[in-house]
Amino acid sequence: MLEKVFKLKENGTNVKTEIIAGLTTFMTMAYIIALNPNLLTGFGANGKDLWNGVFMATCIASAIGMFVMAFAANKPFAMAPGMGLNSFFAVVTANIMSITGMTYVASFQAALVIVLIEGIIFVVLSVLNVREKIVDAIPLGVRLGIAPAIGMMLMNIGLGSNAGIYSETGGPFYAMGSFFAALTPGLAKEQMGTGYASMVLTVVTMFIGLFVIVILAQKGVKAAVILGMLVASVVYWAGQAIFLNTNPFAGLKDASFVPPFADMANTTLFKFNFAGFAEIGWFTVITLVVTFCIIDMFDTIGTLVGTASRAGMLDKDGKMPKMKEALLADAVGTVVGSATGTSTVTTFIESASGVEAGGRTGLTALVTGIIFLACMFIAPIAAIIPAAATSAALIYVGVLMVSGLKNINFDDICQTVPVALMLIAMPISGSIGHAIGIGLIAYTVIKIFTGKAKDVSVLTYVLSLIFLIKFFLVA
Repeated sequence: MLEKVFKLKENGTNVKTEIIAGLTTFMTMAYIIALNPNLLTGFGANGKDLWNGVFMATCIASAIGMFVMAFAANKPFAMAPGMGLNSFFAVVTANIMSITGMTYVASFQAALVIVLIEGIIFVVLSVLNVREKIVDAIPLGVRLGIAPAIGMMLMNIGLGSNAGIYSETGGPFYAMGSFFAALTPGLAKEQMGTGYASMVLTVVTMFIGLFVIVILAQKGVKAAVILGMLVASVVYWAGQAIFLNTNPFAGLKDASFVPPFADMANTTLFKFNFAGFAEIGWFTVITLVVTFCIIDMFDTIGTLVGTASRAGMLDKDGKMPKMKEALLADAVGTVVGSATGTSTVTTFIESASGVEAGGRTGLTALVTGIIFLACMFIAPIAAIIPAAATSAALIYVGVLMVSGLKNINFDDICQTVPVALMLIAMPISGSIGHAIGIGLIAYTVIKIFTGKAKDVSVLTYVLSLIFLIKFFLVA
């Protein structure tokens, strides 16, 4: 049955490998289950009911998006409410409060209408192949540079912003910025106060996990990533108990394993506030919809192209088979997300960890989606996976993706400059879409002023212009 649906042998994989890959992907992105409702509700400041509603929506919308990815596209890519887009959604909600005077919940429900419009637009554009044509319009050199740039972004997340430490002196403090960037260990300790011990444990755990993954991978162990994360998790839990004198499983004692369906029904499920939406103003609405569309479209395109490139799923022209269906998956996920109560659903760069674990078909996405649904019942267990273990996997996968630079023709300045800009822009901006935009603009400008304007397609000119407008007029 599974062989017939997912064509496992044809894709050089098997059920065991796909299950391990799906579990690996889940473990690297499990943080979104709690972080998304935290970001969208002000860390619970706007009511526990709303938090629970967004939590349920995160699990459901992500799972449905992955099911579409699995069965329609047969690709191993996972989906969830996009980081950056959820923060933007929270800012939009706060602005709607300011404009209309409504409560946060009512403003949140008005903002969901914007996400619904975006999702419907994307469904239509995906069905009409417009989004696939946009992918084809991205020059090959820029496309080849997406995977290495994502690799830099993953390493930046792993080392720079994934495992944050708080203490009485403030926070969050991060490994690269607050630990390695300090002039001396003494200075780092002074800055972090009692959080320094947690930071040391985080850094040690991170590198132990990374080295275990590398060693196992070199020995040909297909489950290297997930085993490395498990070893890192055990090290972290032991460190908490022995050196920090804290119980790593204390949160499970009073945890509830009953899905809060009632809270979702009361706050977010089909709770579109069309009346509040109408009060925002049409110019503001159009600007917001366009902004959401641009960011989501190129984040998804970048993730799909970059991860598919690493997995060897691109043809000789740098195109991915069934791109249309893969793009449709995030569009459907976004529509479902708006109906259940969360921000834009997009393809996650953490999918690269599952691909590296051997995932090659939709069975990987299906497994990850099923676990996301199960998290409605077992969220407290998913929450105990330490961020340091996730960081180890992200750093490893990031290193592997950077190796894609070998495909770049460094003798061609039209490739070198856009790729170099993307390599630095993606980790700094935290946006795949914005980095691609910078790469497109650089490519177009260089071609024009080196007498090769005819090499640039009309759609590439249009995309470059759209990004210029986005950056300087509606940013």
